[in-house]
Amino acid sequence: MAGIIDDLYSKLPTLSASDQKIAQVILNEPAAVVNYSISQLAKKAQVSDASVTRFCHNLGLIGFHDLKIKLAQTSNEEKSVSLQEIGQDNLSSALKKIAANKISEVKATLENVSNEELKQVLKLLKNSRVVQVSAEGDTYPVASDAVFKFNQIGIFAMDSGGSVETAIAQTMNLGKQDCLLLISNSGEAAGLLKQIKQAKKNGMKIISITNRDDSPIALKSDFHLRTAVRQSVLQSQYYFSRVAAFTMIEALFLLLIAQDNKTIDNIKEHERIISNQKI
Repeated sequence: MAGIIDDLYSKLPTLSASDQKIAQVILNEPAAVVNYSISQLAKKAQVSDASVTRFCHNLGLIGFHDLKIKLAQTSNEEKSVSLQEIGQDNLSSALKKIAANKISEVKATLENVSNEELKQVLKLLKNSRVVQVSAEGDTYPVASDAVFKFNQIGIFAMDSGGSVETAIAQTMNLGKQDCLLLISNSGEAAGLLKQIKQAKKNGMKIISITNRDDSPIALKSDFHLRTAVRQSVLQSQYYFSRVAAFTMIEALFLLLIAQDNKTIDNIKEHERIISNQKI
């Protein structure tokens, strides 16, 4: 299950300004906050003691003590490193910081998956007549990668080339034998929500991959696979990474192969057919 650190990363963009200040202090030094008093955390975040209490309640915690317990239970969590904090004069050091972030993203993404839900997702992907994969903007390359991988192992998958309008038109021609896989970091893409509405009307099952369990797309999906983020681009204001989403697709791809050895033959045959395109 997801820990308090993953909850904070996923909810950070939606928190109030006061809650973001508190969350950033915690994310920067989670081990230290375990030993803070409520007043120390409030002072560090430049908010009131009452704001810290409200912050805890907003996260669904009983209070500040509950927050400290959750943090104490979290092991070896890496803090996010903003791109603004990575020195341009020492590239080796910068690469190490980026590597630490990415390793944490991959680890947190894979460790937080529910085994039971994952089993149902794999079964749905394998048994669907068509797997339609949709994403918008910066996340679209993940959808394209998923379509390539699924088709390579004998699962017919399709996308829209990044056009939401085309994607919705495609969905109109699909039905209950098919499924829709949506990929969205925020889980708030308006076009994808319209597509969900059409897919539900047609009786399609919906799988989503987002950073938030409470995102609109996640809540409207039959199955939700949550990814983790660890990269702050502009301090606490904007979190984005395709690595976690790519990781989830890669995991699904490898698990599907592990369940059926015949998929390896599909990959070999595909490689044989396209081999003359290589130097």
